[in-house]
Amino acid sequence: MALQGAFIEHEHTLARLGAESFEVRQASDWLQPKDGLIIPGGESTTQLKLLRDLGLLQPVREAIRGGLPVFGTCAGLILLAKHVDGEDFERISTMDISVRRNAYGRQLGSFFTTGKMKGVADNVPMTFIRAPYINKVGDGVDILAQEQGHIVAARQANQLVTAFHPELNSSTAVHEYFLRMASESN
Repeated sequence: MALQGAFIEHEHTLARLGAESFEVRQASDWLQPKDGLIIPGGESTTQLKLLRDLGLLQPVREAIRGGLPVFGTCAGLILLAKHVDGEDFERISTMDISVRRNAYGRQLGSFFTTGKMKGVADNVPMTFIRAPYINKVGDGVDILAQEQGHIVAARQANQLVTAFHPELNSSTAVHEYFLRMASESN
């Protein structure tokens, strides 16, 4: 999804892994065959407005509900969440999680750490930028990583989310995990 945010960094990571990708910027782009979707970090309210304005919200939601593998980072996590604290409006809302946006503070609260991510690696680089965290998961959601006592990565069937930005580090481990998900799904 290349409407706004850190999509080019995801493209570069995928290219390093030898995976082809294309940018979805409008409804006609969405019609191309695809094995998965990455919703990047950025500004979730801007991305949501563009999804609505471009007529992409419903097709994206339906594809994910139909089994299309999706990976949401930071803002992508917020867009996929069924619940966001203090917000009562429609998003993609396909993942049974509750999220607190900007949970680690504003820009000055951004930080880097490494941590264990179940099924990925023991020391995954984690860059948090105005990051959310998951404060509640529903049935069928597997918690993959925690930081400072908060859930920062999870998976539910075909959906993977991280509160951090794996595309901003040299490690490709999280993207490799997502590519395996997409491969298994197809």
